Amino acid sequence: MARADGAPYPAELTHLRPTDAAGLRVVGVAAGGTALGLFLTFAGGFGPWISGQVLLAVMLVQWFVILHECGHDTLFRTRRWHASAGRIAATFSLIPYHCWTRVHGRHHKWTGWQDLDPTTESLVPRPRGRVQRAIVNVCWRLWIPIFSIVYRATNYWNIVRLFRMFPKPADRRAMARDTALLIALYALVVFALGPAMVFRGAGLALAIAFVIEDLLLLSQHTHVPQQVSGGNVVKPFPAVEQEPFTRSLRLPGIASAFVLHFDAHELHHMYPFVPGYHLRRIPYTPENEIGWWNWVRGAKQVPADVLLFQNRLETGHDL
Repeated sequence: MARADGAPYPAELTHLRPTDAAGLRVVGVAAGGTALGLFLTFAGGFGPWISGQVLLAVMLVQWFVILHECGHDTLFRTRRWHASAGRIAATFSLIPYHCWTRVHGRHHKWTGWQDLDPTTESLVPRPRGRVQRAIVNVCWRLWIPIFSIVYRATNYWNIVRLFRMFPKPADRRAMARDTALLIALYALVVFALGPAMVFRGAGLALAIAFVIEDLLLLSQHTHVPQQVSGGNVVKPFPAVEQEPFTRSLRLPGIASAFVLHFDAHELHHMYPFVPGYHLRRIPYTPENEIGWWNWVRGAKQVPADVLLFQNRLETGHDL
């Protein structure tokens, strides 16, 4: 029996569980696509290089999606596999694994409370300087993917902030370990291949991947009305009640399936225990779902400082 709003109760979806076979297929496709992208990149000639970079960009987005699934323990049935696959995905995603799992977990806990969610805290309404507004507006207009870079730097690489949010020694040790390991690995790759070779092999792919991720990430919670605790003691919104605080894009069917329905963000927040590859099997259409092109076209017509720092109730932009 569905809730009053038509959404199923979580107990009705217990059959939508992860399987090892599905998880292995996802990781296998990402690994194979990455290998092919690198092969084309270094095969010689402009055509193979550009093809390889575009393919590699798509795979980098896929690795980010895999990281997301591993953080929820929803990619495999065998839970211990998530740490291994997640760290591989974290390497390609440029995000330390334990930093991701802890921050993303807190994001889900506090979705709806803008000042308590670590990924939206910086968007809380307050006076902002002209320079900051100009930078975000120019980058948004010119498709410069500054937002995916800032998202990583502030949420997953800012060790001082992370230690302040997660004071337990075990968390701090794991975050410091994963951060140090990634820095060492990236430094080793640059030292072994040289900066020019690394840039040729991944520079354009990273830029394209970040442009795609900008659109995906900014579509999820920006310009959506949120609550602000203002320092008061408040309770988290239960997962199934987080629909009003997020937005879903509707990608074409093949693209949506490839990214494990990462675009079905409302369903993911309502039912975070459901694997991404099963999300579209949930018999419910969320209230804030919008076609991907309608959102991109509408969002690009709005200055970034308005898109980021205000919401549709304040501006009238129904995105």
